[in-house]
Amino acid sequence: MAPTPSTSPRRLLPLSLGLFQAALLLFFTLFVTYDEPSTQAEDANSMANRLYSIFPFFQDIQVMLVVGLGLLLTFLPRYGLSVLTHNFLLLNFSTQWALLLQGLLHRLHHGQVHLGLHNILTAEFAAVTVLISTGAILGRTSPCQLLAMATCEVPIYLTSEWAIVTHLGVLDVGGTITIHVFSCYFGLGVAKALFRAAQQPGHPKETPTPRSDLMSLVGMLILWVFWPSFVAVLCQPGDAQHRAILNTLLAMSASAVTTVVASSLMERDGKLSPGHLQNGSLAGGVAIGAVADMAMAPGAALALGSLSAMICLLGFRFLTPLLTRKLSLQDQCGIHNLHGLPGILGAAASAVAILVVPDVPAGYHFSPIGGNATEGVVMGRFGGRGAGWQALCQAMGLVLAVGGSLLAGLLTGAALRMPCLALPPQRLCFDDSLYFKVQEEAESTRMGGTSEEGALAMKEQV
Repeated sequence: MAPTPSTSPRRLLPLSLGLFQAALLLFFTLFVTYDEPSTQAEDANSMANRLYSIFPFFQDIQVMLVVGLGLLLTFLPRYGLSVLTHNFLLLNFSTQWALLLQGLLHRLHHGQVHLGLHNILTAEFAAVTVLISTGAILGRTSPCQLLAMATCEVPIYLTSEWAIVTHLGVLDVGGTITIHVFSCYFGLGVAKALFRAAQQPGHPKETPTPRSDLMSLVGMLILWVFWPSFVAVLCQPGDAQHRAILNTLLAMSASAVTTVVASSLMERDGKLSPGHLQNGSLAGGVAIGAVADMAMAPGAALALGSLSAMICLLGFRFLTPLLTRKLSLQDQCGIHNLHGLPGILGAAASAVAILVVPDVPAGYHFSPIGGNATEGVVMGRFGGRGAGWQALCQAMGLVLAVGGSLLAGLLTGAALRMPCLALPPQRLCFDDSLYFKVQEEAESTRMGGTSEEGALAMKEQV
């Protein structure tokens, strides 16, 4: 007797993940090792100082990605289990996949792969792009589709980051261009190709409730608190890192206050929108990344934070409905407003800052692609370039990030339409019962029957 059509998709997720973990285990067993312990006291003290300087930032970023970002996406009231689990799964899968790719590249050039905390940190930066891109298609895709998207996006990100930072020499210590802009337009490209020209109808389960909005707001607060660590972790310790922390704090404080003002003015009754607070308060952290370590005035950081919040909220109010109506563009979480528009603003601000600030300390950051804690540091003013040429490189990096990610996203979205990665049924989108045995379903089973949705979930689970 032939198996039911749902059997193959249901088994695809554990089978593919199991094979991936086995391949990674084999690679690490054969080719990856830790650095040899130092026998000299000076070297040991230097390594300890580097560890103590980076590990607190690393812990903050872990809290951001696992807890803060996961909770931020729980605004969908019946999709909280799925959001938190898929976010956690994608973070671990994408980090390991990035480590594998970086290790293969390193082995081709240097032989044995030496693993350090810096390698894991930069691999998580690659995973961040996947987590952001997922926001465009959240709730309407299966876990297998999300993992397939991550498989495609991570190597594309690593290539894009190398081209923008290493080859063009773009200054982007906080990932405004390489992470936020790239992941936004990659996700939008995936959404456009995956759902084609059809405008997705409104779904009754995607309307937030007061409780889901509250959980999402808690996620925003966690991200807001730890965001300076994300921006400053790859800065050169000292003045550049200090400036990055201060500029980020000022920008995010200004974006939080401006969000309250703008949201109140946009509503006729003067009440605040939870969606505005959840996104606009973080916009300053997105925009400041490209200029965080530059010696600009504190007022400039405040102004950039305020502008980014206003652009974010105006995007939600006017641009998102326009893109949905004219282009049938799917953007479930509004990543274009939080990551795309503030990212473009931050890239433009970096070009302006390079031209008008006389002593911009260019290059005080590490390349996220590889190496140890001293590789990728470019000392001197723009690495010997003129200010005009460096500003042009900033603009070219932005164009490359937008164009390259959008094209790659369109191709990836087309690949996600393969039959073995079928979309979940429309009626079960934004519903945990498709992937989890929820409490009400378990109670129904004990009573001797199952609900209609529960039965469909068991049959069409992917």
